[in-house]
Amino acid sequence: MSETEVIPFDKNKRRGRGATVNPDSRFESEERDFIDDGWNSADSENESGRLRTSVTLEHPKSVISKNFSPDLPFDRSINAYRGCEHGCIYCYARPSHAYMNLSPGLDFESKLFAKPNAAELLAREISRPAYRCRPIALGTNTDPYQPIERDLRITREIIEVLAEAHHPFTITTKSDLVLRDIDILAPMAKDNLVAVGISVTTLDNRLSRVMEPRASAPHRRLKAIETLSNAGIRTLVQSSPIIPGLNDQELEQILTAARDKGADSALYLLLRLPREVASLFENWLLEHFPDRASKVMKLVRSTRGGKDYDPEFGTRMVGTGPYAALINKRFQLACRQLGFSGSKYDLATDLFVKPGQDRRQMDLF
Repeated sequence: MSETEVIPFDKNKRRGRGATVNPDSRFESEERDFIDDGWNSADSENESGRLRTSVTLEHPKSVISKNFSPDLPFDRSINAYRGCEHGCIYCYARPSHAYMNLSPGLDFESKLFAKPNAAELLAREISRPAYRCRPIALGTNTDPYQPIERDLRITREIIEVLAEAHHPFTITTKSDLVLRDIDILAPMAKDNLVAVGISVTTLDNRLSRVMEPRASAPHRRLKAIETLSNAGIRTLVQSSPIIPGLNDQELEQILTAARDKGADSALYLLLRLPREVASLFENWLLEHFPDRASKVMKLVRSTRGGKDYDPEFGTRMVGTGPYAALINKRFQLACRQLGFSGSKYDLATDLFVKPGQDRRQMDLF
């Protein structure tokens, strides 16, 4: 792969992006600074001066990722894409771009990678004699319905394979593009083979626009919850991440709005700032919310033992300390008042049939 490109930080050029900076990969042996001498600067009104999205096709040898984390409700997942054009400034997946010698900043949301053979690999992997069916999580690292999915349709192909095999899976997304595939999801839901989690971070359009610039607007996510629920698809609202001092006051409003639209369960996750995400987030705060940046970071650190982040299993999702405990109590109380069920779905695994296998033959055994 070619050397990482250093992106100009001019506001006009990164309009519609989440990150405000583009730091070098932590694995780089050299650091570079961009200096604009004016010779090659495009007019700020000229579209050619804007940061464009590029997509590189990659062909991995396997597509199902395994994890053994004790605090995750799944042990396998599929991510059709590396990087995410939604540009959510808080995204905990940003540091993974360093493994591609790219920046976790603007590179993460503009230099994307797609796996066009993902469905083919999936069919092969779940056809193996030793394969044992357990729910597969889609969207655990990057969003399976980010904008490039509209054209590439890799997620669509993946769920077509899962549907044919009657294989259970979950979806996590903050895009209403998921409604495109309701023709597949609704029949599977009747057999308890799918559940969809919609992430609603805020109901404030302005905050959403600067925090997650290319994700669906809040009202469109709520509409997606309503449409999925009306189609008989089990739908969970994810109030995540909760950011102390920025969107935490909206917790009850988000849960109520989602319940009114038909969500039957909920979960929350406290803001996580692993590796480079901490400095990216703080730079973003200083630009967009300079009046409260110091307060927000102080509250964040109060939930992480005085640090920007603590990756300890069991507490990394919800934090520690009085402020984190208060958020948890508010969430639990709201869920009881709204009648939400638990956040874990017990999806069916006994209907699974390996791709290409005749279901009628299986009935003989």
